[in-house]
Amino acid sequence: MRQLAPHRAQSRLLDVRDAAEAVVAVLDTPPAPDAPRRATALLVPGYTGTKEDFAPVLDGLADRGHRVVAMDQPGQYESVGPDEPAAYTVRWLGSVVRAVAASLDAPVHLLGHSFGGLVVREAAIAEPALFRSVTLLGSGPAAIGGSRKDRMAYVEPLLAAGGMQAVYDGVEQLARLDPTWSASPAELREFLRVRFLASSGPGLKGMGDALLNEPDRVDELRAAGLPMLVCHGEHDDAWLPATQAAMARRLGSRHEVVAGAVHSPAVEAPEDTVEVLARFWADVES
Repeated sequence: MRQLAPHRAQSRLLDVRDAAEAVVAVLDTPPAPDAPRRATALLVPGYTGTKEDFAPVLDGLADRGHRVVAMDQPGQYESVGPDEPAAYTVRWLGSVVRAVAASLDAPVHLLGHSFGGLVVREAAIAEPALFRSVTLLGSGPAAIGGSRKDRMAYVEPLLAAGGMQAVYDGVEQLARLDPTWSASPAELREFLRVRFLASSGPGLKGMGDALLNEPDRVDELRAAGLPMLVCHGEHDDAWLPATQAAMARRLGSRHEVVAGAVHSPAVEAPEDTVEVLARFWADVES
């Protein structure tokens, strides 16, 4: 198991330097041959995430007729990013998402997980015509707080003192206290180690700063006038479920809760997540 789940996506690079000064690694899954043709979907991962976080849902969404493109954000795993943390602003990352969307069969269904939700929000506000819909998956109205914020405070001095290796070592020590980590396959743990260490230290610092300082832009997103879905795990521990429900009301959006999931429904409950997304996108297209 090299990734979180097997899939038939092809890994490739998208060169969008003419629009956003970035070369982005993607997993590109064509629609199933016998499925009805539906719109392309672009999936954007969160802080410390990568395109592989969507591996468990890629084939299921493609079986519904979607071309599904999951991307690394710059500085994540196989996408090169700037050397300065200050470059990783939500505005610039949003411009990269817009450039990737424009290179596909726009308008696309846009989805952002966690910090990726803040980035896709920026993209949709800046250029709504590129998108058919927006899904915020386990994301929130503004900067993150709670225990996740405390965890980021633990990481920052490790990064400053010893770079990505020190961060990985520190986080792994904590992970060993979780029985699910110890029970996971050795190949998966090795893949997670490799992808983390391949990611950018300046990117981790810059995206972390952005995640801790993002203002509330819910009203701006509503004004973009796109069909929207707020979806989260039943037990989300990043932005609390009540916070995300309130955001959905402010957006006037659809609101779906994935039973049993925490902060990563695509990994923790992939079949239910595919069903929620496919149903929403079908309703938008009809």
